[in-house]
Amino acid sequence: MSDFARLVRAEWVKFRTVRGWVLGTVAAALVTVLLGLFVASNSISSCSNGTVDIECPALPLGPDGEPVRDKFYFVHRTLAGDGAITVRVTSMTGLITYPPPDHDKIVPGLVEWAKAGVIAKDGTAEGSRYVALMVTAEHGVRMQHDFVHDTAGKPGAVSAGAPRWLRLTRAGDTLTGEESADGAAWSRVGTATLAGPLELGLFVTSPSDLTVNGGAGGGSVQARLATATATFDNVGSTGTAPGGDWRRDDVGTEPNPDGTVHHPGSAEEAGGVLTVSGNGDIAPLAGETGPWVQLALIGLVIGLIVVIVVAARTVSGEFRRGLIGVTLLASPRRGRVVAAKAIVLGAVTFVAGTAAAALVIPLAWEVLTGNGFRQPGLPLGTLARVAAEAGLLVAGTALIALGLTVLLRRGLAAVGVAVAVVVLPYLLAVIGGLPTAGAEWLLRLTPAAAFAFQQVAPEYAHVLASYTPTSGYYPLPAWGGLAVLAGYAALSLGLASARLRRSDA
Repeated sequence: MSDFARLVRAEWVKFRTVRGWVLGTVAAALVTVLLGLFVASNSISSCSNGTVDIECPALPLGPDGEPVRDKFYFVHRTLAGDGAITVRVTSMTGLITYPPPDHDKIVPGLVEWAKAGVIAKDGTAEGSRYVALMVTAEHGVRMQHDFVHDTAGKPGAVSAGAPRWLRLTRAGDTLTGEESADGAAWSRVGTATLAGPLELGLFVTSPSDLTVNGGAGGGSVQARLATATATFDNVGSTGTAPGGDWRRDDVGTEPNPDGTVHHPGSAEEAGGVLTVSGNGDIAPLAGETGPWVQLALIGLVIGLIVVIVVAARTVSGEFRRGLIGVTLLASPRRGRVVAAKAIVLGAVTFVAGTAAAALVIPLAWEVLTGNGFRQPGLPLGTLARVAAEAGLLVAGTALIALGLTVLLRRGLAAVGVAVAVVVLPYLLAVIGGLPTAGAEWLLRLTPAAAFAFQQVAPEYAHVLASYTPTSGYYPLPAWGGLAVLAGYAALSLGLASARLRRSDA
């Protein structure tokens, strides 16, 4: 066994024989689990139909298991084999209900991701697979499929002076989307695959008009009903039942208490022109399913403070009692002493943090589900990743506190600084006190960036939502946030080693 290995072993023996350090580490894990379960048990989600409370419906899930919004007005026919649909979109208008600043009128307007076009869908059930080619209010022509995939075509809005032709063709299991300005020269937008009999036709939908105010306390989010109306002509289809009537479905609607449709769409035909209106969206349910992983791990904030105290005590007592000198006599290469302490402390706190997160997340999800929440649980692979990254956050925080204690020689001061740079920025950014822009900068530049591991829902460029820390979205990816934390831990330990080498114990 090498000298360094013996030094690491000695530090491990020291750690496990000091009851306060061991109990403190166990307490950090317990607090993470128990506080998370307590908050989950006191969190209730309720739904109503008019004045009647009802059980919250399950969220529709897309092909990959992600929560989705699948509401639109659909004019369609069945396509069993190969075929195509071609249309010309000549206008796209809309209405927005009570938008700012006065919130007192229904005004003309379209939200930027209002959509109208042609779609092939595997039935009319919410969440079923689809391929769509569309015009949008502000993002030109797009080809989207299965909710999460988005390909850009040519930019530009539709108007009577600038209509847009759309064609969706199926050959085998491959669907190809093409666009044209004049119906003669066509350019391909993209391709996707979709097998089996399909419903092929026209659709219109519009997301809500969303306002995100990033103010103190996490800000606020307001969503107002927005409806889009598109006019189609030159409608032609091949491969569908010849001469068959177009069927009309308001996909994804909810009933009012009296049984009527809540916010219905519509379609009217006159002289070969179809005018279709709809509202809703065909997209992932980003920003609306709630930051439940963040809620389940709320106890981690207190657990980190306990870990910081334990980390500071593993070395502050040696300085206070002069015992560090004995350690340095046994290992004159002082940088190795800091390294050995860091290895032991990092390993112990990583195991504790990982175990606590792996336990509390599924337990809290079961409690939240029983309390009316309808978010999907984490796949096993995602749970393992999130738990391991929680362990890295705990270990990195412990190493920062260790380095600060060696550097400052005062445990209380080290605890205060560590809490101020790791825990406080997270509390300000997520629980409140800072505008969204300031919160995001804190979560880029401080060790609290590592809390980004809690984001389990992706941010989609083609979905307008509340992508803020309060809603469970972070400015850096998990690996980026952990890299920031690792940089601070390395700096803290490096400065601690430098001071220990330059000065007497």
